[in-house]
Amino acid sequence: MLLENKKHIHFIGIGGSGMFPLAQILHGKGYYLTGSDNNETDTLQMVREMGIPVTLGQKAENIEGADLIVHTAAIMDDNPELIAARASGVPTIERSVLLGEISAWYPAAICVSGTHGKTTTSSMTTQILLDAGLDPTCVIGGKLPAIHGGGRIGKSGTMVCEACEFVDTFLKLHPDIAVILNIDADHLDYFKTMENLIASFHKFASMATRAVIANGDDQNTLKALKDLDRRIITFGYASINDYYPANIEHVDGVTISFDLCRDSEILTPIRLHVPGDHNILNAIAACIAAHEAGARWEQCAKGLDAFHGAQRRFEVLGKFGGITVADDYGHHPTEITATLTAAKKLPFKRVWAVHQPFTYSRTAMLLDDFAKALSIADRVVLSEIMGSREKNTWNIYAKDLAEKIPGCVWFPEFPEIAGYVVEHAEPGDLIITLGCGDVNKCAHMMVEMLSKKYGG
Repeated sequence: MLLENKKHIHFIGIGGSGMFPLAQILHGKGYYLTGSDNNETDTLQMVREMGIPVTLGQKAENIEGADLIVHTAAIMDDNPELIAARASGVPTIERSVLLGEISAWYPAAICVSGTHGKTTTSSMTTQILLDAGLDPTCVIGGKLPAIHGGGRIGKSGTMVCEACEFVDTFLKLHPDIAVILNIDADHLDYFKTMENLIASFHKFASMATRAVIANGDDQNTLKALKDLDRRIITFGYASINDYYPANIEHVDGVTISFDLCRDSEILTPIRLHVPGDHNILNAIAACIAAHEAGARWEQCAKGLDAFHGAQRRFEVLGKFGGITVADDYGHHPTEITATLTAAKKLPFKRVWAVHQPFTYSRTAMLLDDFAKALSIADRVVLSEIMGSREKNTWNIYAKDLAEKIPGCVWFPEFPEIAGYVVEHAEPGDLIITLGCGDVNKCAHMMVEMLSKKYGG
C-alpha cells in the first residue's frame, strides 16, 4: 500500500488539473501536504486557501520532510526537484499511480475513458450523483461549479474519475465500471499505431469488475470490445444500441432536448444546457453510469438539467460591446471540429478560433487534420506551439499550421494575439480560445481589453 504509514506527501506541480483533485482528496483524508509549481494560477490560490503550503518555483529543497513525492507526467526528467526526489530514497511516483491507488479504495469506481469528452462526461456523472444525494468522490480534469473544483470526498462507495490513455496511465486504475466514449488517433508518438491504442483500451475494459459502458456507434470502440468477457452496455445514436436518444430538438442556440430510450421505451426526457450534438452521447453515457451507481432515471434528467458545463468546456467568459468571449479545452482535431461546428450553429456573425497547439508530436502528426478542423472558423489566430513535456525534435512551428489555413495569422505571445483580435473583432462575433495548455490566459486578456474598450 503506497499510502500506508505516509504522513507528509509532496506534490511537484500541485496546480495541475490532474493533481489538484488528488490533493483535495488526500487533504480531506487528513494527510499533510506540501506542493510546488512554476506558474501562479487561480488553482494555486485555491490550494493555499486549503492551508496547503505552496512554493513557486521547483527547487531541490522543496521536498524536505516528505515521505511520499508525487509528480505530474509533464515534469521533465531534468527538473531539479524531480532529480532531488529520485535521489532522496523517498518513494517518488507519477500522479496516475496515486490515482490508481485511490480508485482501489472504492467498491464502485466509475472510470471514464475516451479520446474526447472525459471531463464533460465525468462532470455530468458527478452532477447527477450529487443531485441524487449519492455523495460521490470524484477526480475531474476540469472545474465543476457544483463542487468548486475538480475533486471532492464523498461518504459513499462511489468514485467518478477520468481514465486517460496517455502512456497507458488508465491501466493503473481499478475500474468497477469502465466507460469508453470513443477511440481516436491521439498520443501516437507513444502508441505508434491505432492497433496498439485499441489494444490498450481492450486491456482497460477487461479490468472492469461490473460493467463496460461503451459507444456502440464507434468502430474503434467496437474493435476494443472484441472477445471481451465482460458485461457490456452500449450507447449511441443508432437504436440497435442498448441506450439511444430519440426526438432530438434544438430548443435554442444552447439547449438540446431529447428522450433517453431503451428497447423502444422512453426512460426519461432530457434537457441539456451545453452546446454540441456530441454532448448528447456524453450525457447518455453519464446517465447509464449514474444509473449503475444507484441513480433513478428521473434523477439523471434532474442532474443534467442542473448541469451548465465544466470550466474550460465552451465556457462563456463574458460579452462586451456585442462580442462574446468563450474558452474551450479542445486540443485534438476531432474536439476542435465538434466545438467549432457547435459554435457555427449559434447565432453569431463570425467565429474566431484562437488556438494554442499542444505538443510538437501531435501537431506534426495531425497537421492536416488540425488545418481542416480550424478552417471551420471564420477567422483563425494561432500562438506558438506549447511543447509541454516534449522538445521540438519534429522541427514543427505554428507557421507550418498557419500556412495551411486560409487567412490564418499567428503571433508568438498572448498579448500580441489579444491585441490583434480585440482590434479586429466586431459586434456579433464569438471569440473562442482552444487548447489544453494556458491559452485561457489569452482569453482573460481579451476579456480585460474588451471590458476597458466597451465597459462591462
